[in-house]
Amino acid sequence: MKGGHLIKEARKRAGFSQRQLAERLATSQSVVARWENGSRSPTLETVTRTLRACGLDLQVSITPYDDHDLVLAERERRRTPAQRLNRLDETLEFERRVGAARASDG
Repeated sequence: MKGGHLIKEARKRAGFSQRQLAERLATSQSVVARWENGSRSPTLETVTRTLRACGLDLQVSITPYDDHDLVLAERERRRTPAQRLNRLDETLEFERRVGAARASDG
């Protein structure tokens, strides 16, 4: 998500017009408009300061990248329709057996 989108979302959540937000930041309405429409890219510092002026905060974290879900999705995409139906049948059979085993244990 781009900085201007974050600013626009924060402004709307706070119920401010562009002019009201600009006044809080000691800038002009046109600067806020340019951030929001993408013709000017605010720095991370500007985004953070602007969100705080709206009573919000930006939390950023750096975490290890995990593409496990993407790998699974790509594997599924490469299956033929027949392979997908077979996998579904296997899953349903497994679920049926688990349900039967739980019922007999209970």
